[in-house]
Parts: sequence; C-alpha cells; structure tokens
Amino acid sequence: MSFLVPYAKARRKSICASLLPVLIFTLIFLLFNLPLSVLLYAWGLCLFCLLIFLFTDFSAYKSRHLQLQLLRQEISITLENLPPASDIVEADYQALLEIVCTDKLQLVEQMDAQHNDLIEYYTMWAHQIKTPISAMRLLLQSEAALDKKELLDELQRIEQYVEMVLCYLRLDAGSTDYVIKQYDLDSIIRQAIRKYASQFIRRKIRLEYVPLNCSVLTDEKWLLFIIEQLLSNALKYTKSGKIEILLEEPKTLCIRDTGIGIAAEDLPRIFDKGFTGYNGRIDNKATGIGLYLCRRISENLGHKIRASSVVGHGTTMRIDLFSSELYVD
Repeated sequence: MSFLVPYAKARRKSICASLLPVLIFTLIFLLFNLPLSVLLYAWGLCLFCLLIFLFTDFSAYKSRHLQLQLLRQEISITLENLPPASDIVEADYQALLEIVCTDKLQLVEQMDAQHNDLIEYYTMWAHQIKTPISAMRLLLQSEAALDKKELLDELQRIEQYVEMVLCYLRLDAGSTDYVIKQYDLDSIIRQAIRKYASQFIRRKIRLEYVPLNCSVLTDEKWLLFIIEQLLSNALKYTKSGKIEILLEEPKTLCIRDTGIGIAAEDLPRIFDKGFTGYNGRIDNKATGIGLYLCRRISENLGHKIRASSVVGHGTTMRIDLFSSELYVD
C-alpha cells in the first residue's frame, strides 16, 4: 500500500492519457444516441485493459524500487546490478550516475594513495630523524670535551628533515604560498651557503663561488629549499675536494662537486620518489625524498632540474631558471 501513492504520482500522466479514450467514447455515444449497453461495454473493455496495464506496470515499478534499494548498499563499490533503463531519459540518468560513481571511486583511490604515501613517508622520516638525535645523545654523554660544531651539525640535520616533511605536506596542498617575482639570485645562494658554512669549514671542503649578478623570476623560499637540498647532497657525498657554484647560459644555475658521483644506470631515476640507488645503499640514511621534492618544486616554479655525473669524479646539478611559464601578478 505504501507504494501506491508514489506510484500514482509518478504515473499520473499515463493514467490521465489512458482515460482519454473513455471520454471520447462517451462523447461519441452521446452524440449519436447509441444504446447505453454499448457504452457500458466500451467502458468495461477500456477499464479492463487499464487495470491489466496498471497491474503489470505497478509490479515492474515496485520491483525496480526494491532493486534500487538493495543497490544502495553496494553503489559505492559497483553499478553492475543497476536495473536496465526503460527509456532513453532513464539511460541518460544512469550514464550520469556512472560518471559520478567513477569519479568518486577515482577520488577514493587517490585519497587512499596519498594516505599510504604519507604513512610511508612518516614511517621513513621517524627512522631518519632518530639518527641525528642518537648522535647528539652520544656526544652529550661523551666524557671528552663537547664539540659544539658537531652538535650544531646534527641539530641542522634535524631542522632539515623537519623542513622536508613540511614541504612534503605543502606540495599537494590546495593552496600555496608562492610569491612569484624578480629576486636577486646571489641573495638566495648566500642564505644557503651561510647555512652550511660550518660543514664546509669542518670537513675542509673548498667552496668556489663568485657573485653571479643575476635576477630570476621565482619564489625565494622554495628556490632556497632546492639549493639547500643540492648543497646538502653535495656535502654528503663529497669527502674531499671542492663544490662550485656557477651560472651557465642561458640563466642555468650549476652546483658541481668532486664527490663519489652517481652510477650511470641510476642517473635517470634519481628524481623519482623513494629512489636511492647505489649511493643510497652506501648511505643508509638516504631516503630518496630530497631530490624528488626538488623536482616537484622546480616543476611548480616553471624551472627544470637535471643532473650529470661521472662515478669517482663528481656530479653537476643544473637548474634552468629561464622561466617563460611564470608571470608576475
């Protein structure tokens, strides 16, 4: 009985249309003064056909309603049990429903992938940050005179890891804090050099850098992050020798070291997330996130980053700062 009212509302046009022939028959019989028995016979025949149609249509209507109710429990997973469309309009609605469901499933998969990436990264980051903390604890427990420079270096590593995780979280955020305008490249480079100055001195790595006298269209904070990451990697894998910062035409910043280099088979993948390669097996603290972040940030800034290397002779990282894709607001 609960289905009758909504069914009557849904089929009111069809019911009214089916009663139209009865009215026409009645009008014709009255105009021609036909016997009442003939009129009653026509009424009865029309009513019988209408009842058969309504009974059949109501059964199908109720069946589809119950089938759609059962589909509610699994519609977030599949649309395979969706009843076939009865007309072209219903087919259009089902096509729209399939699009919405597909988009929803893709969004769920995307969110699951991002969630898994965050869990994977935080797990790796938690193990990574334990290393400088343990090193600082050993230095503090040592009976020898405390080397404040070593403590500062370990503290700097912790700060770098914290900056990396913040960058990782902001990378795919809906809004960014980019401030795109012309910046003095030397000012940005000097900030990075000051950050690692103590490591250059303590490890006796020579820095070759002369002012570049160049302005770039970029974001200062994010470009600084890239340069700091590249300098950090250069210091990490350079035991002796020098690190050189120079500018190549057209407006390409180069950071060149005399470190252990990168294997030729690893070079195409060093900017992939989580890839550490042969050098990562040497340095167990490597996570493969730093260069991945550099690549993603460079793409967001309209720059291009690439690497060239010879094992045993060093690595050159190049950042193309000629950003034709960026415009000042």
